[in-house]
Amino acid sequence: MNEAAPQREATEQAVRVRERRGGSLTRRMIVVAAIWIGMLLLIGGFALDRVLSRQIIENFDAQLERVLKSMIGASEIGPDGEVRFSRPPADQRFLEPYSGVYFQISGAGQETFPSRSLWDRRLKVDTGHKDVELHKRDSFEFADEPLRILERDVILPGSNVRWRFQVAQSRQAIDSQIKELRSTLIGSFAALGLGLLVLAALQAIYGLWPLRRVRREVAAIRGGTQTRVAEGFPREVEPLVDEINELLSHSEAQAEEARRHAGNLAHALKTPLTVITNAATAHAEDLDNTVIREAAAMRRQVDHHLARARAIGRRASTQARVTVWESVEAVERAVSTLYDKVTIDITGNKNAQVKVERQDLDEMLGNLVENAAKYGHGRVFVTVDPPAMAMVNIQIEDDGPGIPEALRAELFTRGTRLDTTGKPGTGLGLAIVRDVAEIYGGKVSLSESEDLGGLMIILSLPEAPQVT
Repeated sequence: MNEAAPQREATEQAVRVRERRGGSLTRRMIVVAAIWIGMLLLIGGFALDRVLSRQIIENFDAQLERVLKSMIGASEIGPDGEVRFSRPPADQRFLEPYSGVYFQISGAGQETFPSRSLWDRRLKVDTGHKDVELHKRDSFEFADEPLRILERDVILPGSNVRWRFQVAQSRQAIDSQIKELRSTLIGSFAALGLGLLVLAALQAIYGLWPLRRVRREVAAIRGGTQTRVAEGFPREVEPLVDEINELLSHSEAQAEEARRHAGNLAHALKTPLTVITNAATAHAEDLDNTVIREAAAMRRQVDHHLARARAIGRRASTQARVTVWESVEAVERAVSTLYDKVTIDITGNKNAQVKVERQDLDEMLGNLVENAAKYGHGRVFVTVDPPAMAMVNIQIEDDGPGIPEALRAELFTRGTRLDTTGKPGTGLGLAIVRDVAEIYGGKVSLSESEDLGGLMIILSLPEAPQVT
């Protein structure tokens, strides 16, 4: 109990560290959506503010422009060369002191004609430029009252003086409208942004809900309440569910295979151990020979199952690939050293690759080529066929006596030997080759060699796809 608690705490700490590093997919989606929505709303709000504010100012300027045109149209030169109106201004605010609406007419060397609303103030006249066209500007010449001014230079009939007509109005109305507009925009866009964020959060939570269900299903499988992830997931999640179920099936198959091999090995070792025990109990005179014989049998069985176990372990690597020609050449050199009177010819496709680990391919080819050299009369052909139907066929032919078709199936039985010449061997070679080939999805078949007359063994292995 004392040792389990620290271990459990360490495991939980490791899980928390992984979660911190990986983060939350839902949180990531919401953060990305928040950043994108915020950017769009800021850009859209700024653009809309500029458009509407400009529209307010343009409407304001249009009203002042109408007043300016009316004032110019009603102006005439008096008998003393002064400017006067043929009709009084329609807007009564021009008559009210500091009403916020003003006009002023001024000319070089002439007396300025201001509106009564200006009272004791005067609008500044910039003589550095001529306003032949309508000129609009903002002015802060009155400390307590910012102005919007429209002005234009006009030469009236009967006068050579260039008169500057100015109409001004306090910006309070404009600023008030723009302030109200921006307040409305900020409130509206804030509500819209909040609504969009809530929508994005709901979308992320609802969209990723099937993954939470997958997590619960996997937890139920770990707890032993079910064996597979249930169906009924969205199309986008179905491939993940299928892969999980395939992985579970693969794991179960491997576990079952391991149990079966453990049972087979135990059964295979049981008989030799019984023989040794009985001989030792009976104090048999040939005890030493019995131990040596049965120990060799047990070693063969152990070698066989170890070869299968290694192949099963390597099969998990999805990157396994080997060029067949390289392995065949390596085996040819090794076998030629053992059987110097045997000629081994290699032909076929030099680029064919198979999805097998190099060590396992060397072991399979080594068994087959060595058997062909051992039981033949001096000639061995090895042919690597081009890939066809996603498989690569490797043909090993010898010029030996061959094996009748009725007896070929017995060669794949562990420990079975059809050779009666007394040549050394375990009787496990073909059985190991078949088992390892089947682990990788391949197969081994036997037939008669048409060229050499002996046995032809065809080793078929899955083709490795070309790397681009």
